[in-house]
Amino acid sequence: MPAPISAPARARRSAVAARTWWVVVVLGLVGQLAWTVENMYLNVFVYDTITTDPTVIAILVAASAAAATLATMLVGAWSDRARTRRPFIAVGYILWGATTASFGFVQPDHAAVAGQAVGLAVVSIIVLDCVMSFFGSGANDAAFQGWVTDSTEPGNRGRVDGVLAIMPLMGMLVVFGALDGLTQAGQWQLFFGIVGAVTAAVGIVAWFLVKDADIQPQTEGYLAALVYGLRPSTVRANPRLYLLLLAWAIVGTATQVFIPYLIIYIQRYLRIDGYAIVLGSVLILASVISILGGRVIDRVGKIRAIVPAAAIMVAGLAGMFFARGMLPVIVFGTIMMGGFMLSVAALAAAVRDATPDGRAGTVQGLRMIFAILIPMVAGPFIGAAVIVGANETYDDLGVIKQVPTPWIFVAAAVVAAFVVIPAFALRRMPAARSADALRERSSA
Repeated sequence: MPAPISAPARARRSAVAARTWWVVVVLGLVGQLAWTVENMYLNVFVYDTITTDPTVIAILVAASAAAATLATMLVGAWSDRARTRRPFIAVGYILWGATTASFGFVQPDHAAVAGQAVGLAVVSIIVLDCVMSFFGSGANDAAFQGWVTDSTEPGNRGRVDGVLAIMPLMGMLVVFGALDGLTQAGQWQLFFGIVGAVTAAVGIVAWFLVKDADIQPQTEGYLAALVYGLRPSTVRANPRLYLLLLAWAIVGTATQVFIPYLIIYIQRYLRIDGYAIVLGSVLILASVISILGGRVIDRVGKIRAIVPAAAIMVAGLAGMFFARGMLPVIVFGTIMMGGFMLSVAALAAAVRDATPDGRAGTVQGLRMIFAILIPMVAGPFIGAAVIVGANETYDDLGVIKQVPTPWIFVAAAVVAAFVVIPAFALRRMPAARSADALRERSSA
């Protein structure tokens, strides 16, 4: 007989407060505008103005991921001990915006006038990217994501994370629609300046909009809190959490095999001039899938949703290998990104449920290791190896440049398939005592 859902479990399926939704949407969206610039357009900037070597892009992505992970661990543990997220969010967003705007002052043509080598321009971009990622991750990945865990409950996290999952794509859509023309015209300084100013302005707004939830006090020292998630005893005490993080690392790595090269692939390999139309269509349709899917995830259970969501992503990746025209790319791109966002929504919500009390900030550091650092170090290098191995090039005004090929999607699909291992291990574990676990047990 299915286990009944208790009254407290039903109570936890309450509506999300309007103020909470405002913070989630405003800070989530603007944060992703800045990450879109860093994750995609900075790669295009380097590719178009400095070097076409895919290994340089892979190094750029990996270095920023390491800086972001360090920041999240430091700020996450700090905000847990301080029992407040608001100042870390507000000040962090302001500094994040300032460093984002500063990208526009690193102009390769200025370096050429001074007689500096391309290598110096590459080093300058990498260092500045690491600084920006440090401030951005401290504010967004540590403090803001910790605040979301503090301010939500197991019964409504699927909905909240379903919305948060679309924010990266909505951020891309806004940048593509409103600012892509600036990059096409080479006005990089204005492009970076606008995004930086908006991010800093939201930091000011956050000081008045964000309201801290109650955070359980910690009695241990800062260093002990910092390494809490890395202790073997913590892993043994929370196996469900670490299996979820492992699954997230696999899905994230699969995505990073192709994401850093996606715009370049559409522009240079498929030769689709209206790539903004393609990406805009994919982002809108995949976002609808994620929002609707978030409610389904809350109903059927987060753990049960992982494999079906990943299977949708793999199907889309397989289709992208064969897609050539604009319409096929939109169709299979929507399936690919829709499955990815559903996977992330299920995993993110489940990780929040498995977070030990008072450790929301610390767990964000762990999330960064598994969801950002590992994927952004391993994924781009896998993609770069595939691109180099395929060795396809094109002639750009007499200069031979290397171009990404469809095999990056095959490599991503192979990586994503490994998610079944931690997912099935999670299904075999005793269910945690939560509303989500009770729903999963009642529907088994």
